[in-house]
Amino acid sequence: MTRREIYEQLLHEIPLLIGAEGKYAADLIGKMALFSAAVKRRFPDLIFIGFYIVKDQYLHIGPYQGDIIACTPIAFGSGVCGKAAADRETLIVNDVCDFPGYIACDSETRSEIVLPVVQEEELIAVLDIDSGKPGRFDDLDQHYLELLLKIVFDNSTS
Repeated sequence: MTRREIYEQLLHEIPLLIGAEGKYAADLIGKMALFSAAVKRRFPDLIFIGFYIVKDQYLHIGPYQGDIIACTPIAFGSGVCGKAAADRETLIVNDVCDFPGYIACDSETRSEIVLPVVQEEELIAVLDIDSGKPGRFDDLDQHYLELLLKIVFDNSTS
């Protein structure tokens, strides 16, 4: 199955998991936990997928799945997650060894994608996904992950 096909499945699966279809509704932490679990299950090659929640201009670890332990807290502007939070833009890093100011929480991560999570025009978290393979993430991942985050954290489903 291609990555595109997996993402297309997630587009159908995740709204059912978080309660967007009206069966029940998960709270913010529940949505993050279910999102992380669903994506990790579909992409077992990922070594970390999780949310850092914004509190007092720092990123604090939230729900995640993975084989590595997260760093916390992270200041806005520091490392990949902090830069994505400060800029409010998705950031893809093909090789973390080449990223100035990279915060190494483990020795396995080689590439990373970090996406801002915005609700009612306020940054509430970032989604951090790590891979042990350099160059693992690209525009396809960015497109689908941004779409999934919009579905999960859109005001109409919170």
